[in-house]
Amino acid sequence: MDFRRLFRLSATGLTAAVLLVSGCTSGGSSSGGASPESGAPTELKKFYGQKLGWRECGVPGFQCATMKAPLDYDKPNGTEIKLAVARKKATGPGKRLGSLQVNPGGPGGSAIDYLQGYAGIGYPAPVRARYDMVAMDPRGVARSAPVECFTGPEMDAYTQVDQTPDDMAERDLLAASYKKLAQGCEKRAAEVLPHVSTVEAARDMDIFRAVVGDKKLMYVGASYGTFLGATYAELFPTRVGRLVLDGAMDPSLPSAELNRDQTAGFETAFQAFAADCVKQPDCPLGSGSPADAGRRMKDFFNDLDTKPIPTGEQRELGESLATTGVINAMYDESGWPGLRDSLRSAMDGDGSGLLALADSYYEREGDGSYTNLMYANAAVNCLDLPAGFTRPAEVEKALPSFEKASPVFGTGFAWASLNCAYWPTKATGTPHRIEAKGAPPILVVGTTRDPATPYKWAQSLAEQLSSGVLLTYDGDGHTAYGRGSDCVDTAINTYLLEGTPPKNGKKC
Repeated sequence: MDFRRLFRLSATGLTAAVLLVSGCTSGGSSSGGASPESGAPTELKKFYGQKLGWRECGVPGFQCATMKAPLDYDKPNGTEIKLAVARKKATGPGKRLGSLQVNPGGPGGSAIDYLQGYAGIGYPAPVRARYDMVAMDPRGVARSAPVECFTGPEMDAYTQVDQTPDDMAERDLLAASYKKLAQGCEKRAAEVLPHVSTVEAARDMDIFRAVVGDKKLMYVGASYGTFLGATYAELFPTRVGRLVLDGAMDPSLPSAELNRDQTAGFETAFQAFAADCVKQPDCPLGSGSPADAGRRMKDFFNDLDTKPIPTGEQRELGESLATTGVINAMYDESGWPGLRDSLRSAMDGDGSGLLALADSYYEREGDGSYTNLMYANAAVNCLDLPAGFTRPAEVEKALPSFEKASPVFGTGFAWASLNCAYWPTKATGTPHRIEAKGAPPILVVGTTRDPATPYKWAQSLAEQLSSGVLLTYDGDGHTAYGRGSDCVDTAINTYLLEGTPPKNGKKC
């Protein structure tokens, strides 16, 4: 298990992909010239004025290009990096409103994969009709100067390290695995590692806004993508158009508190799963109360800690991989039936189902390689905020509070909070309130039983933003847009198409 404050991708994107103000924006030319009112500082004019060479790529109907940005914004005439971008032109009918940037979260999720696998084909038709759907893999992610850290076999070993250490030897092994990850990233990505912060990614977004010809940013960000969007609004409040922040983060919280809140969020999601499971005739956790189901789940994890089970391949299913598999199914209630099946098989001695869920979480490919999701995740998180804990003794002191937050997952989440302690680059960000004074209405969306971004974070962000508007979805799963609620989708569509947000505090 390796959560590392992983806010993760939009649940809708995970399900659908192979693997989310007023006034209109300027039209923008197909050549991608910068808007005359891009507001670019003199030293950045060459980036804001660049033209993109769009070409057909990957999925029919989508175009890709490469955009340049400075590696270090303090040294704009120094090293440049190439960022991958993609678009799907507005289909019509109706007047084109500009470009709608999307980001699925992570940090570390590929926005281009999300665009091609879901947003560009699965967002409501009226939105796709009026907007060019566009995406940029953030710096350090996927196709954009990616952070690389491990070989496939090294990552296999890393994902199997016991993250609920029972003694000093296991504690040392866990700490050593975090150190090895940090060393691997430093060895393979030393140049880019200090420059993958969310602030820098938000500045890249503004260049992208300009080169596609938009005066204002139109944006839908899910999960971590809400922090990216809020950071943009903080940096460029007068360039905000219509921002949807779905499954919101709270930028004011320190890392340890974020981790503890997320621990409680996954416990809430597990209790919802357990309450549903015990009503089913095939529930592998029994037919008692949700609390009984939780105790049986914990007992099962403990059994795997001492005696892993076969999976049909060389890797066995131990506690860490099994817990990761269960966590993966908590992001979307549509995964509950499959989780019941996988748990039942595992309790009968076949761990292949839970292993497949864990591999999906880590984005492990069929050939044993991995995408760089987890490496980028650590790199961005460890740069954005100081480590939650700096040494094992601090984790041990905090264990009771994490175990109270989640009897099922608390111990593992607490130890996962140690990973940034050994990171080779010093954090450049700090927890702080984001107000974005001067921005037009920004729509913040929260789901009441969201596991990865607890609902109270959405409440907090909407309160912090000077123009924040809160939309609540009373439901399960991670994020709300495009997940089956006509009430949510109608409110967001109206905002994106007409610039009219719902009444603050609206509930669906």
